[in-house]
Amino acid sequence: MSSKLQSTGHRAKDHQPPAQGSLAAPEANAEAIHFLSNLRYLSWKLHIMEQHSQEFIKFHILPMEHKMSLVKQDDQLTMTRNVKEGEEMKTEVTFFPGSSTVGFISQAANLVLLRVMAWRQTVPNNARFLALDTEGKLCYSTYQALGFQTIEVDRQQVRVFIVEQTVHSVKGVPSSCQFYLLSDGHLAKRIQVGSPGYCMIPKMPVLREKEEIEPRPVFGKKPLVWEEDLELSSRFLDRKEELRVRHAGYLRQHPEARALVADFLLFLLLRQPRDVVAFAAEHFGPFASRRPPPPALRSSTRRSPFRSPSPGRPPA
Repeated sequence: MSSKLQSTGHRAKDHQPPAQGSLAAPEANAEAIHFLSNLRYLSWKLHIMEQHSQEFIKFHILPMEHKMSLVKQDDQLTMTRNVKEGEEMKTEVTFFPGSSTVGFISQAANLVLLRVMAWRQTVPNNARFLALDTEGKLCYSTYQALGFQTIEVDRQQVRVFIVEQTVHSVKGVPSSCQFYLLSDGHLAKRIQVGSPGYCMIPKMPVLREKEEIEPRPVFGKKPLVWEEDLELSSRFLDRKEELRVRHAGYLRQHPEARALVADFLLFLLLRQPRDVVAFAAEHFGPFASRRPPPPALRSSTRRSPFRSPSPGRPPA
């Protein structure tokens, strides 16, 4: 982490590249990373791309205004913080390397995380996330469940789940906020511990019901009768017609094939063998491209036309 601080009477000017800080940046623990990695509908990293916030207090003597912007650039997070007190403005630019922001929860991501906790009605135990304190320094942030309570919202009694977030500042005292969350995660009330004021919604929102995930349907295997299936039967007939046309075209292009078939039928009728298949194999055997050459001397043992000679042995 590196930062640069500049103070002017009216407006901050451009900054030069900051120097490296001497303090080691805090890191989120394994419990926080594990909780973020098990979020169902969110990316576990919850990377912030850009965030802008503004707070101001209107005093007649010394008005105050705080502005902070977070922008992710390449592999680092750039924070620009403007603090105006009266006529004096201080601008601080801090760069956080991407490796040091693992487990970082911004203000926007905090609302999403609180909603998930309210939806599950549970808070991770001993989880230590990363956050920014009031001075813009990276520090630890923890959550604690305070149970359930019934409060009045828009003249209605509603049950809320209370979560307390504590930001442990590096130099100052820890600051805690209590969030009163409805059953679907809506924020109903927010209290800053130690402050007399609080924030509360004036109107009761429409609560979202929990979605029940239905089990996947199981389809049993059915016997396939392609003759009764219109699509398969149509494919069969189309393929059959395609082969008939291809075969007819082949015979037109090769008239010698008809002469071969005519000779075979003539010999078949003249000899009338008992085994027509064996006779056909012997008749067309000499035309086979992979047939081994016949022996110079004929053997008295008649060899089967379907069996090739064993490798390493001369044909009988």
